[in-house]
Amino acid sequence: MGVLKRFEQRLEGLVNGTFAKVFKSEVQPVEIAGALQRECDNNATIWNRDRTVVPNDFIVELSTPDFERLSPYSGQLGDELAGMVRDYAKQQRYTFMGPIKVHLEKADDLDTGLYRVRSRTLASSSSQQQPPASAPPSGAPSGYGYPPAAPAGAPPMPSSPPPGSRPGGYGYPPAAAGQRPPAAPAGGGRTRYWIEINGTRHQISRPTLVLGRSTDADVRIDDPGVSRRHCEIRTGTPSTIQDLGSTNGIVVDGQHTTRATLRDGSRIVVGSTTVIYRQAEG
Repeated sequence: MGVLKRFEQRLEGLVNGTFAKVFKSEVQPVEIAGALQRECDNNATIWNRDRTVVPNDFIVELSTPDFERLSPYSGQLGDELAGMVRDYAKQQRYTFMGPIKVHLEKADDLDTGLYRVRSRTLASSSSQQQPPASAPPSGAPSGYGYPPAAPAGAPPMPSSPPPGSRPGGYGYPPAAAGQRPPAAPAGGGRTRYWIEINGTRHQISRPTLVLGRSTDADVRIDDPGVSRRHCEIRTGTPSTIQDLGSTNGIVVDGQHTTRATLRDGSRIVVGSTTVIYRQAEG
């Protein structure tokens, strides 16, 4: 059973169904949970072959109506979301530098149903005294998206493009297209794989990646033209994509097909969503 599905089932049993009434707003808990998963993938930093560090401190910004509706339950919801992040990290073999925390905040510039996630990496001890690794660019959220200095004795963290804040939800502008994930350490000799959807990167850290509308899919695409388990990408030499019996099929580099070989830059269309496949030598 997928991490998001287990998260949904835990929410169903909380406070005698109170959450079911609270989440009649456009923002659904599984959307927030999915955004936190993507935030981990997009900010994963490879320290060495056996350790990939992801953020552990998250802020979910909500519109005023959504925040007022959810704030009475923010502590309990934050704990559940933190548990979901912990489960996902275990599944992906990610590690943290400190305890996982998820906070809700009000953002006056967001409309009902829209949300935005910010994250940072905080060490478990003396995090308040650690200077940021680099100063955020003008307009970037203060402190978030920028890892702190590494603790004493730790290997230096490789540089990566500042992720800034990533919006989520319908109607909100995506992150800038063309971003690339951080480079693997020199000498790793491994091929990195990822996909880009509306400018957002999704790291492929396992041999297979299922795309679909279901919460059990590895990458969830909220598109009515996408089936619950629409297609599967298999990385390798070469990488391939396989249709999983979807209703509308897949189009790869302009060709309607059920199976195709992928190259760096291949364009995959599922429903009305375009997915760009990427690979690069580490």
